[in-house]
Amino acid sequence: MRDKSKYTPMMQQYLTIKENYQDAFVFFRLGDFYELFFEDAQLASKELEIALTGREAGAEERVPMCGVPHHSAENYINRLIERGYKVAVCEQVEDPASAKGVVRREVVRLLTPGTVMNQTALNEKENNFILSVVSFEDAYAIAYSDLSTGENYAMRLQKEDQSLVGELISLGCKEIVIGSDVDVKIFDNLRALKQIVLSYEEERLIPIEYQILAEEVNDGYLTQAFGRLVNYLVRTQKSALGHLQPISLTKNEDYLSIDYNSRRNLELTETIRSKSRQGSLLWLLDKTKTAMGSRLLKQWIERPSINAQMINERLDVVESFMSDFMLKEELKRHLDEVYDLERLSGRIAFGNANARDLLQLNSSLNQIPHIKALLSQLPMPTIQQQLARMADCSHITDILEKAIVDNPPIGIKEGGIIKDGYHETLDEYRYIVTHGKEWILALEAAEREKTGIRSLKIKYNKVFGYYIEISKANLHLIPEDAGYERKQTLVNAERFITKELKEKENLILNAEEKSIQLEYELFSELRQLVKNEIPKIQQIAKVMAYFDVLQSFATISEENRYTRPQLNREHIIDIKDGRHPVVEKVLKDTQYVENDCVMPSDLSILLITGPNMSGKSTYMRQLALIAIMAQIGCYVPASVANVPIFDQIFTRIGAADDLVSGHSTFMVEMMETNYALEHATKDSLILLDEIGRGTATFDGMALAQSIIEYVHDKVGAKTLFSTHYHELTQLEEKCEHLENRHVRAEEHEGQLIFMHKVMEGPSDKSYGIHVAQIAKLPTSLISRAKQLLDALEQDKTAIQNSLETAVKVEAQPVQDLPVVKEPEVKLQPVLEAEQGQLSLFGVVESPKKEKAKVEVKVEYVNPYEDIIKELDQIDLYQLTPMQAMNVMYELKVKMNQRK
Repeated sequence: MRDKSKYTPMMQQYLTIKENYQDAFVFFRLGDFYELFFEDAQLASKELEIALTGREAGAEERVPMCGVPHHSAENYINRLIERGYKVAVCEQVEDPASAKGVVRREVVRLLTPGTVMNQTALNEKENNFILSVVSFEDAYAIAYSDLSTGENYAMRLQKEDQSLVGELISLGCKEIVIGSDVDVKIFDNLRALKQIVLSYEEERLIPIEYQILAEEVNDGYLTQAFGRLVNYLVRTQKSALGHLQPISLTKNEDYLSIDYNSRRNLELTETIRSKSRQGSLLWLLDKTKTAMGSRLLKQWIERPSINAQMINERLDVVESFMSDFMLKEELKRHLDEVYDLERLSGRIAFGNANARDLLQLNSSLNQIPHIKALLSQLPMPTIQQQLARMADCSHITDILEKAIVDNPPIGIKEGGIIKDGYHETLDEYRYIVTHGKEWILALEAAEREKTGIRSLKIKYNKVFGYYIEISKANLHLIPEDAGYERKQTLVNAERFITKELKEKENLILNAEEKSIQLEYELFSELRQLVKNEIPKIQQIAKVMAYFDVLQSFATISEENRYTRPQLNREHIIDIKDGRHPVVEKVLKDTQYVENDCVMPSDLSILLITGPNMSGKSTYMRQLALIAIMAQIGCYVPASVANVPIFDQIFTRIGAADDLVSGHSTFMVEMMETNYALEHATKDSLILLDEIGRGTATFDGMALAQSIIEYVHDKVGAKTLFSTHYHELTQLEEKCEHLENRHVRAEEHEGQLIFMHKVMEGPSDKSYGIHVAQIAKLPTSLISRAKQLLDALEQDKTAIQNSLETAVKVEAQPVQDLPVVKEPEVKLQPVLEAEQGQLSLFGVVESPKKEKAKVEVKVEYVNPYEDIIKELDQIDLYQLTPMQAMNVMYELKVKMNQRK
């Protein structure tokens, strides 16, 4: 804490203000500049690349200082906010001419990443949410708001840090408001990866004037979360938030739940590699014409519906648009004229809107009658219900049409906004100003004629007003009775005034000043008139966004041969000629290979094998995207699609480390798999790709099999499981609700050709070396790999043969068949393994040639048991690297001796 007493009064004022805004840059208004001091100046000079100077402020040392012009401060502030900083704007709040001592200054607004209102700093296609969290013993309650649109949401989450952080990432929150009840460590990893600002607010009671927004909320947890958020917004924005909308409750049970990792894996709103919108499902489906429509589409994709009636209503509207091409194109033309009504409403409510904003509002509201007349041709209850929500705003458009000029200036305090004929007094002022200036020109001509001085001019400046200027060479030509009164002497000229000129000047300037002031007052009245109608305008915006998204679905469906999906509750998947919508679009001229996915109600798992790059992952994602598209009300890429209404989708596709938290690829894989197993129901969809590959072969295979069995026996969800463990394909014999599928590949003249076609049954091999060859690894390396593969396969056969001769078999028939003393047992590959015992499956054949499935218990002696015990006793942490190498060498020699 600095000793303020040693600084000048102005710097003392700054330090007092800074004490309340320690986590923000204070933009301190001094004349035409915003100045920053001390540490603020040092950091801002680096971030904004502006010169760091110093200022004498009473103390021995000069105070570090930098500044930006007030007229261009917005750009600098936006740059700081984009980088995750807060900015406190400190203005002069009294007239310097009447101030006693230091001019009083106050922070008029705190600008933060979550409260941005400036249009240039916002992405029009995305919400800018600020979120508050309240921690309870059994749950997290969150409330989030987009201050630029006035939208408010609240939801309750399980008391799981993973769920909370996942929700924050999915919402794209840049600012989180917490209190002492919330453990700040929860957000450490998130803040390391993203520019997240943490802000603090302890008050949870909703202020009286905002309690109406929570009238429909009966959950005390959620009202406390909203109370924390609103109190923070009121405290920082220092203005009424009249555009805030009633809270919309977000209940996970009302939506198809997709956790953050699954959204990322499916690339719903951005790609995994580049974090780009292009290449995502959102990018593909976004043919919207309005910013509101684009934001609503993103919300639908992130939270598809599970309400069959709602989904079918959307599909009905899409179908009606597709059946009337001309109507749809006409609707798109009108939507093209609609600006961002939600953010316009926000700026109007904040008092930031200028005349151009009101013109955009007028243009948008003028489309209402056209859209209503157009869509009234479609006698669908859903459409008519939506149209009924669009209020008549002709009283607003009529007055804006009469009041605002066609091309108004950006500023609102310099005049030039209001049309002639709108206000009688304003017209009178303008007449005086206009004709007064004409009088000035006439006077100039008369004086030239009277004096004979052709260079005589009547000029104006803010210091002297109007004056007559005559060059010194012509002074002798001024008549003695001209009535000129000398006002100012210049090097080459003299300036004069006359009594008549001064009177006219007063009349003109007073009229001009009054005209500008009256224009500002009239504009403020117009803005207030619109502000009173904001709830209606926000409702209109929602309806326009709704129709915009559905016309977008119709447009994309026409362009890409999509079909209307059928929804069922019988756990049936029947997709014919399905395609991955984004891959198909990216391929462009390349023919996409279509694939069926048929899973009757009694088939829960497809075990998919095939070589790398053959299309297993694409096939799996394809099913998820078709399901999501169906549940947001869009047509889907298939010739036939009958799909269940899923409650949740879980995916584990691709490899990803979590380096910040220290989790390896395999650990992340296991955590994501566990999350799916814990939360999935029989109505869920699970996509698991290559589970178990991150560890040793036998470990991985054992885990993969046990996961499949767990899903099969205890979860029952529709599951696609791809694997390179061909041994697992034998599970089809054991698991009655599992079937094998493989992605077809063919060898031709030593080359591997991917057919990308999913077929019944297992694949014959994995073709790993062929894929390496396609990747153009060195020829010698490929040859060596083939030699090693042959040797490994021979070793595998030898081990299997030795195992079969060393086993003692005890067979227990599964079915009630005559017991055969020496049954013929056909051993199948290993399915379960424990130390010292294998559980296999075989077939018992009775004397009558009847067959029964039996479980076979196999006991064997592991020839490497003593080596395993020796390994178990080694303390690796006590060995140097060289000692560890020696130990490994000795154990390897022992193992080779046993072969």
